[in-house]
Amino acid sequence: MPGPGDTIRKLYFGRDDAEHDLADGLLREGFLSTAAYEAVLSGRKILVIGRKGVGKSAICMRLSLDGVGGGRSGSTVLITPDDAAGDEIRRFELQGLTPDTAKSLIWRYVFAVHAARHVITHARARHGRRLPASVRALRKFLRANGEEGEARLYDRLVSGTRGLQTALSLEAFGVKASLDVSGSSEGARATAQLDVLETGVARALSALDCAETHGPLLVLVDQLEQVWSNDPDSKAMVTGLLLAGKHVAGAYGKALRCVLFLRADIYDSLEFSDGDKYRGDEIRVEWTPDELKELALTRASVSLGRRLASAELWGQVFPERTEGLPTAEYLFSRSLPRPRDTIQYLNLCRDKATERGHTTIGADDIALATRQFSEWKLQDVAREYLVNYPFLSRIFALFQNTGYVVMRPALASRFEEHREALHTRFPDYTDTLTVDGVIDVLFGVNFLGVRRGSEVVHTGGARIPVEPHDTEFHIHPCFRPALNALNSTELRPYNPLQRAHAFGGDSLPPATVAQGSVINADFVVGRRRDFTLAQSLIDSCERIRRQLGRADLPAEAAYEISVQVGRVVDDASHLLDQLRYGNGQDVVSHLVGATNYLNTLAVQLVENGVDGGEDVRSVVRRIQDETRRLGREIGGGSNSA
Repeated sequence: MPGPGDTIRKLYFGRDDAEHDLADGLLREGFLSTAAYEAVLSGRKILVIGRKGVGKSAICMRLSLDGVGGGRSGSTVLITPDDAAGDEIRRFELQGLTPDTAKSLIWRYVFAVHAARHVITHARARHGRRLPASVRALRKFLRANGEEGEARLYDRLVSGTRGLQTALSLEAFGVKASLDVSGSSEGARATAQLDVLETGVARALSALDCAETHGPLLVLVDQLEQVWSNDPDSKAMVTGLLLAGKHVAGAYGKALRCVLFLRADIYDSLEFSDGDKYRGDEIRVEWTPDELKELALTRASVSLGRRLASAELWGQVFPERTEGLPTAEYLFSRSLPRPRDTIQYLNLCRDKATERGHTTIGADDIALATRQFSEWKLQDVAREYLVNYPFLSRIFALFQNTGYVVMRPALASRFEEHREALHTRFPDYTDTLTVDGVIDVLFGVNFLGVRRGSEVVHTGGARIPVEPHDTEFHIHPCFRPALNALNSTELRPYNPLQRAHAFGGDSLPPATVAQGSVINADFVVGRRRDFTLAQSLIDSCERIRRQLGRADLPAEAAYEISVQVGRVVDDASHLLDQLRYGNGQDVVSHLVGATNYLNTLAVQLVENGVDGGEDVRSVVRRIQDETRRLGREIGGGSNSA
C-alpha cells in the first residue's frame, strides 16, 4: 500500500511541449481524444486553428503516432519549417504570379516530393519487388532532380526553387528537357512543370490503390509560428500554404491529405479572396473546464499508475475547496483554457507542496503557485505575441496596482497619458495604438474580458469582437496576482476610527456596566450634538448606499464600495453605543476621519478605473455632496449642553 508521501512524489501532469511530452510517455498514454482530434482523424477537417498551448502540436504528434500503427493504417509525413526554410519560402517569387500563388507552388512541390518518396518506399515494403511503371518513373524523377536521398526541408526547398524558377528534369514522365510554353511567363512555366509532377505522383498512387487498401498519406505541417514575421512575405507564405493544402485534395484525391496547424492570431491576420472557402475545413481547438478537469485526472492517473477517482484528486491529493470555491473551479478559472497552462499550473502546485515537505497539496501551496503562475503567464503572453504586438508589456503596465474592473473612459484616460511615448517607441504601430485598438488587442489575447449582461465574456468560443457600446472590461483572473489587481477596484479599506478618539476612558465604571445601566437623560442631552453628528454620518452613508443601488456600476465594484461604506456605518453605530453608555468620545475627530475617507473613496473611484458613465459619476457626486454637508455640520458650532 503506497504511503501518503508516495502519491505526491509520483504525481506528474506532463511536459509543457508536445515533443517532450511524447518522449516522456504522457502524450501516448495520457492523451485526451477531443472533438478536434476526431474531426481531423476522420478527414472532416484539415485546418487546425488555436492559440499557443491549446494542443495543436499534441494533436499533430498523436496523428503521427496513429499513422504508423495506431488508429489509422496510413503513413504520415511531418513538416516543421526552421528559420532557414522559412527564409527560403519568403524569398521565393515567380514572374507573372502574385506572391501568394508563387509560394503555393513551392509548397506544392514539397508535398509532391514527399509523396513521391513515400510511394517508392511504401511500394517496396508492401507491394513486392515488381513496381508499376508509374512508380519507377517517380524514382527516376527523384534521382534526376537530386531528391532521392534524405534531405532537410531547406535543401528540398532550395532544389525546388531552383527547378521551378529554371527547369525541372521531367524526362521520367516523357517530357523532354523543360516545358516549352511559348511566350509564357516564369510563373506559367513553373505551374506547367508542377502539373506534370503532380500528375505523375497521382498516377503512381492510383496504381497502388493505397487510398482504399492502406489509408491515405497524411502530410502534417506544424509550427509555422517559428518562421512568422508578420510581414507581407510571411503572410504570403502562410496563404500559399493554405492554397497548396486545398489543392492537394483535388490533385491526389483520397490518396493524400494535408493537415495544417496554425496559430489563431496568424490565421486571423490573413486577408485573401478565397478565405471563405476554408470555413468548412477549419476547426478551432477550444477547451471547456470540464475537459481540462478530465485531462488533469487522466494524466494524474497515468503518472500514478492507477485510475484515480475525481473525488480523490480533487478532495485528497488537492484540497476539496480553495478560498471558498471547489479547487478545480478555482484553478481552471485562474488559468487560460488550454492544456499547457493546466499542466504548468498543476505541476507548480505539486512542486510547491513537495518543496515544503507536504504529503498532499494544501491551499497555501496553491496560493504560492498561483502568484508565480500569474507572473509566468503575464510574461508568456507578451512573448507569445511579441512579433504581432511588441508593445504589449508596456500596455500591461497601465493595469499595475489597480482594480481588475476597468471602464472605457478610465482606460482612455490612462492610455492618453502614455500615448505619445508609445507612439515614439513603436512608430510602426500608431494605427493600432489607439484606445479602441488597444482594447481590441487586449481582448484578442484574452487579457481583458468584456461585461455583457450578467456575464464577463473572454475570447474563445464566441469570439464576438468588442463593440463601441461595450464599456466595462475585466482583467482575466490569470493575470491579476502578477499585476496586484486582486480587487475589483483598488479601494483603500476603511479602518475603524472611534477607538482611537476616546478621551474619557474606555468604559463606565465596572459596577455601572455590570448592572446594564444606561446613562440618565440629562447626560444624553448634554451630548446632543455628538449624537446628531454621529447619526448624520450614518444617514449620509445610507444615502450613498441607496445611490449605489440605483447606479449601474460593475457588480463587483458596487459590492466592494458597499462593503467599505458599510464599515463606516458599523463604526459610527458603535460610536453611538459608546455615547449612550456615557463613554467620552471625540466625535468631531471621528467624523473628520470618516469624511476624509469618503472623499478619498470618491477620488479612487475616478482614478482606479471605475469612473465611466453618468451612473458612476452620480455615486461620486453623491459622496461629494454628503461629505460637504458633513463638513458644514462639523463646523456648525461647539458642543452644547
